[in-house]
Amino acid sequence: MLDPRLLRAFAAIVDAGSFTLAADRLSMTQSTISQQLARLEEAVGQVLVDRAARPTQPTAAGERLLGYTRRILALQEEAASALRDPAGTVSLRIGVPEDLVSTSMAQAFADFARRHREIHLDVTAGLSRDLIRRYRAGELDIVIAKEPAASPDHRASFPETMAWFESAAAPQAWPNPLPLVTFPPGGLYREAMFERVEQEQLRWYIAFTGNSLHNVLVAVEAGLGLSLLPRNAVAGYRVRRYAPFQGEPPIAVSIYASEGTGPLAQLVEQMAAVLAARSGQPS
Repeated sequence: MLDPRLLRAFAAIVDAGSFTLAADRLSMTQSTISQQLARLEEAVGQVLVDRAARPTQPTAAGERLLGYTRRILALQEEAASALRDPAGTVSLRIGVPEDLVSTSMAQAFADFARRHREIHLDVTAGLSRDLIRRYRAGELDIVIAKEPAASPDHRASFPETMAWFESAAAPQAWPNPLPLVTFPPGGLYREAMFERVEQEQLRWYIAFTGNSLHNVLVAVEAGLGLSLLPRNAVAGYRVRRYAPFQGEPPIAVSIYASEGTGPLAQLVEQMAAVLAARSGQPS
């Protein structure tokens, strides 16, 4: 391993054409810079500078090493410059339900990132039950969760209107038992779906389970069954409201954050504004 300090002394001597001038440029004595060159020559086993030439010239071996020297010193400076730049040195871990990773939410992230270059946003999309579990375990700093009701430690909460949906090409009447399209066990809407169907004194069975909102909507669109979903989530899918089931209560879309001050609080405020606009509620 060649010491960059010795390489810098060697390059300075060649560039200046003089030990004295090179020492001045590096703010050291002529004796010190001579010693550094001697150490480098000992390390490579070659004489690198013709000391008798005026101005001082590199030897053949010195010319070969000089190109590598300049590249090594340039890379060292590039690395030091990169480390001096604080961009992306602080991580902020965020969990968001899949259907809320919208253009508006992404724009809020982008605006925040422009004002806080030192912060790297690490965004995870997933099911609310998994996100809130990871937040409670300290694995996420900010989380948006959909839940029947907001917990007391929420930073902001907004209602989300729910409705039953079927394929736009669904039959006029579904058979009994009703085929249901659901999220996996523990999913937010799953138990509510079962309760509603049983309130209607109908039987049911699970025709399809999907672990993402898109998978569930595609299954409903294909006619695999009925599903209870957020009304804001179905745009662009060939589905329609299932008329017999009306009056579903809204769920809460809540933000939780590990801190209430500083940049994290600023981002929470921006995310809350996006959710407020989405729900039609004041932020």
